[in-house]
Amino acid sequence: MPRKKTKALVRDVQPDRRYNSIQVQRVINRVMRDGKKQVAERLVYEGMQKAANKLKVENPLEVFEQAIKNVQPHLETRSRRVGGANYQIPFEVKGQRQQHLTTMWFVAAARARKGMSMADRLALELTDAYNGQGSAVKKKEDTHKMAEANRAFAHFARS
Repeated sequence: MPRKKTKALVRDVQPDRRYNSIQVQRVINRVMRDGKKQVAERLVYEGMQKAANKLKVENPLEVFEQAIKNVQPHLETRSRRVGGANYQIPFEVKGQRQQHLTTMWFVAAARARKGMSMADRLALELTDAYNGQGSAVKKKEDTHKMAEANRAFAHFARS
C-alpha cells in the first residue's frame, strides 16, 4: 500500500439521509461503533438538534457546518530528518486530510467528555465549537501554534 492516499484509495462517502450532507455522514461514520449506524445517526441528529435549540438557531445544519469550519486545521507539522536532526516542518493541510483531522478531533473531543449521553456530548461539543471554544478548537489552535513556532524550518519542506 502506498504511504499517501491516492485517488483510487479514497472511498466515496454517500450523503446522509436527513441533511444530504457528506460531512454529517463522515461524523456519523466516526461516531459509529460495532457497525451500528442507526444508533450513530440517532446520536448525531439528536446532538445537532440539541445544539441548535441551545443556540436558538433554526437550522441544525448551519450550527454543524459553522462548528466544523471552526475546527478545520489549515496548518500542521510533520517530522523530517535532516542531517541527523529531526525538525518539525509546517505544511498546509488540504482536502481529504483536512476533513479527516476535523472529524477525528471533533469526535475524540466529544468522547472525552464524561458523565452524560453521547448525544449530549456531541451537542455540547457542537455549541462550544460553534462559539470558538472547546477541546476540538483548542486542538486546532495548538496545531497552528506548533506550525507557527516552527516556521523557521519551512525551507526544509520538499518542493
